Amino acid sequence: MERKNCLKIGMVCYPTYGGSGVVATELGRYLARRGHTVHFISYSMPFRLAVASEENVHYHKVNLIDYPVFPSPSYTLSLAVKIMELTVQAELDVIHVHYAVPHAVSAYLARQMLAPRRIALVTTLHGTDITLVGSHPALHPAVRFAIEQSDAVTAVSQWLADQTVGQFQTTRPIAVTPNFVDPEIYRCRHGECPMRRFVGEGEKVVLHISNFRPVKRVGDVVRAFAKIREKVKARLLLVGDGPEREAAEDLARELGVLGATAFLGRHTSTECFYSIADVFLLTSKNEAFGLAALEAMSAQVPVVAYAGGGIVEVVTDGATGCLVSFGDVEALAARAVELLQDGERARAMGRSGRQKVLDQFAPDRIAAQYEAVYQTAIATALR
Repeated sequence: MERKNCLKIGMVCYPTYGGSGVVATELGRYLARRGHTVHFISYSMPFRLAVASEENVHYHKVNLIDYPVFPSPSYTLSLAVKIMELTVQAELDVIHVHYAVPHAVSAYLARQMLAPRRIALVTTLHGTDITLVGSHPALHPAVRFAIEQSDAVTAVSQWLADQTVGQFQTTRPIAVTPNFVDPEIYRCRHGECPMRRFVGEGEKVVLHISNFRPVKRVGDVVRAFAKIREKVKARLLLVGDGPEREAAEDLARELGVLGATAFLGRHTSTECFYSIADVFLLTSKNEAFGLAALEAMSAQVPVVAYAGGGIVEVVTDGATGCLVSFGDVEALAARAVELLQDGERARAMGRSGRQKVLDQFAPDRIAAQYEAVYQTAIATALR
């Protein structure tokens, strides 16, 4: 993009370990490398952001007001004010909010406070902001209104776009703009990985990475692994943390595989884990996209997952991994065992997975799509 077309972008996201925050942070960093100036707006530093080493990247903290009258800190209002102030101070061209609740509502309120000045508003939908949180009856009307008031809306998969229209009866066009990974970071590494210390001699590695929320169904990973262990000498690496961790530990103990399972907690950089994995398990119900699956594919690790949601747009069954019916733990384990016992087939799937990443989900390709969305939003806002 030529310098004259470079934009000043306000990027609103959650700073935590969920996929929406990861994608927003990585997108902002790539846009900055393409010459844009990106201002991250959140209540704490996004965990993948290192402002000191990033040219054209800035971070602005949203200060939460904890007042006795408020039942909880006033994030929605404080965020709206911060967006309004920064739009004026930094002369922003566009506000890009990730995760509809409550970011799209806050951005709309900020724009109303800025009137008659117009600022382009882009909303990206990531998954549970539509299918779980946003669809709650107490929030549904506000989320629908914020989507309709956005100048441009994107969703990370066609499935999620269809779910949004179906649940909210929205009329605003939704551009499908998928997630991406950096293939230079997520790649097959032949060197020794420090994380291999968790793996015994001759053990195959089954990997799962998530935030351990109920929707991720970590228990199904443990159940499948117990069946895998009946056929293959293997180690389960569970990377992440969340409300389901204790239950997963209890289940592993109950099934007799706790000694072969390593709970490794949260990590800001997960690429090293993929470099020692033989198969990646994904057990979410209706995953809107499946960023971890994309990371695994980029690192040439075959994925075994439940079919449904946006995952079918990421993993090609029989080519880059295996998809089984939702909840079929037996099939999940069986497909994993097949790959663990057939190294040649697993390696072929790994190569196909990486090629799909290079062809469809490379950073520059997706960043260019977002640039086109920004231009559309700016044109719409000026009408």
